[in-house]
Amino acid sequence: MFDAADHAHMALALRLAERGAFTTSPNPRVGCVIARGGEILGSGWHQRAGGPHAEVFALREAGEAARGACAYVTLEPCAHHGRTPPCADALIAAGVARVVIAAEDPFPQVAGRGIGNLRAAGIQVDTGLQREAARELNRGFFSRIERGRPWLRLKLAQSLDGRTALHNGQSQWITGAAAREDVQRWRARSSALLTAAGTARADDPRLTVRLPAGVDFQPPLRVVLDARLDALAPGCHLLDGSVPTLVVHGEGAAVPAAYAAVECLPLPLEQGRIPLPRLLQELAARGVNEIQAEAGPALAGSLYAAGLVDELLLYVAPLLLGDAGLPLLRLPLLSDMAARWPLRLLEQRQLGEDWRLLLRPLPGAQAAP
Repeated sequence: MFDAADHAHMALALRLAERGAFTTSPNPRVGCVIARGGEILGSGWHQRAGGPHAEVFALREAGEAARGACAYVTLEPCAHHGRTPPCADALIAAGVARVVIAAEDPFPQVAGRGIGNLRAAGIQVDTGLQREAARELNRGFFSRIERGRPWLRLKLAQSLDGRTALHNGQSQWITGAAAREDVQRWRARSSALLTAAGTARADDPRLTVRLPAGVDFQPPLRVVLDARLDALAPGCHLLDGSVPTLVVHGEGAAVPAAYAAVECLPLPLEQGRIPLPRLLQELAARGVNEIQAEAGPALAGSLYAAGLVDELLLYVAPLLLGDAGLPLLRLPLLSDMAARWPLRLLEQRQLGEDWRLLLRPLPGAQAAP
């Protein structure tokens, strides 16, 4: 069904879509190429939520040459009026003869309607070219729509002996500058950054994105778990109101005056703790696609044992902290090796003297024994 030119044009569309990694949330990242044979007539990508979609940019560049041409789109063109008009209608009006789509859009207002409208207009539509790559690019969007919760990435940094901090909690800095700079780009692609009261109290983190001047990004929502609303000291960075911040707490807790610059979200506690599945559902309802959790071993372990972690971003530094240091995760005690938690290594990369590992739990291997 697909020839070499089809594959090349869709690969370009996927690379274009990646350019919106820091700016499109809650919308998906989408790229589009208009071509005739091996000739590219126009291209574009969705640059910012609320702005024109990828198809509009590509059609503008192609102009009248789009008539009779083929459009390559990484996600099914929208078929509804949101903040922008339907892209399926724009492709029909432009007179394209064929549309190649990488992945179908599960969003209820699209979900097959874009494809149906194109075919009803007499346009040939072929789907599935590089589908997995397109879904991977938008794994947070697909997770939010299909599972009702965001994609959760757990960011961790450890010594070679598996410690994240000294016994007194001191952890700055385990990794070097190159690794810390890399974290900023992962933060920038996230819709929200999640931490817990203990980490906030110990480290007073800013939990913001710091990238070189000129790099455009949307500040992720800071999410802090503070069950009793008593962990954040007045004047701490997470209460400064510099970026949108959500403090999640138990119902009935009184909101201190020091929390005036942030939004507080009450949830019913379960055994004195904020229910993590309910938290993720609430964040999905707010349009959060990807969460990056940066927390201590207690919250990290709770997320992992609950089966809520989709991938681990693990930085490993060539140093030792000793067996009195804090562990990477607090997980349930295992008495049999058959109950261990296996992971799949997707990528490893050296950053300065440190190593970055990207891992994902194997299906069915996360739930606590």
